[in-house]
Amino acid sequence: MVLKTLEKIKLKNNPDINEDMIQKFIFDDPAVLDLGVGDLTAIQREKIQPAGGRLDLLLADDDGNRYEVEIQLGPTDPSHIIRTIEYWDSEKKRYPQYDHCAVIVAEEVTGRFMNVISLFNGSIPLIALQLSAYKVGDDIALVFTKVLDRIELGTDEEEELTQTDRNYWVNRSTKDMMKIVDLIYKDLGDLISGFELKYNKFYIGLSSNGVSKNFMSFTPKKKFIYLEFRGHEDVEITKTLEDQGLDFSYDGKWRAYKVKISSFEEYQENREVFIKLVTNAKDYLL
Repeated sequence: MVLKTLEKIKLKNNPDINEDMIQKFIFDDPAVLDLGVGDLTAIQREKIQPAGGRLDLLLADDDGNRYEVEIQLGPTDPSHIIRTIEYWDSEKKRYPQYDHCAVIVAEEVTGRFMNVISLFNGSIPLIALQLSAYKVGDDIALVFTKVLDRIELGTDEEEELTQTDRNYWVNRSTKDMMKIVDLIYKDLGDLISGFELKYNKFYIGLSSNGVSKNFMSFTPKKKFIYLEFRGHEDVEITKTLEDQGLDFSYDGKWRAYKVKISSFEEYQENREVFIKLVTNAKDYLL
């Protein structure tokens, strides 16, 4: 094996490659961006905007979140940043049922504009990727490096301070999804006896005598619900979730299972494993 240095090339004004080719490359395989948000699906290229202009790429993840992607060959410039934010804002207003994130892709994210972008990040969900190109024989390899990630504001403690009510969640999700929350809460019966639903801004948790006890929580969306259960990863539970074909993940950082369901029937079909998850979560946190 011989170690080699790849020949880096510039894409702007390159006779062999153009922005349209890069758009198509990403559209055919959105995973190359490696945004760290799970599987990505390409929705549309060159999407015409009501106020004029075309959004380079519109992508979505499995949770229904949308990503407005703008590509810039060469270094970032003010018009590129403004255009990206304008398209993000336009899509957000037209499709408020989704969460939206702006994505800037450029060959060079300069220090000056990193500072400008950083000022927006937090108030505007934004990811910046630096695009590098290398010559490999007769081909060109593209590498996307995340140089600025989306900042998620808020902590658990801050969320607890922002209490809402049932109507807030009916409007944020739907009446049908909230009915599923109620049915699951009722079905758990004695297992969560003494605990009430607590409507926070970002999730619906549990409380006892006014004190939060979030060993499990609900996050209703428009078409599905996330059920989250605290606790250590369990090999048996993980295998059962996989065998049942449930859409789930385990977050090692927060030590919690997150399971996605679309109906109360789906919960009932897998009730045994959900009971096990709740039981383990109570033992873990209480």
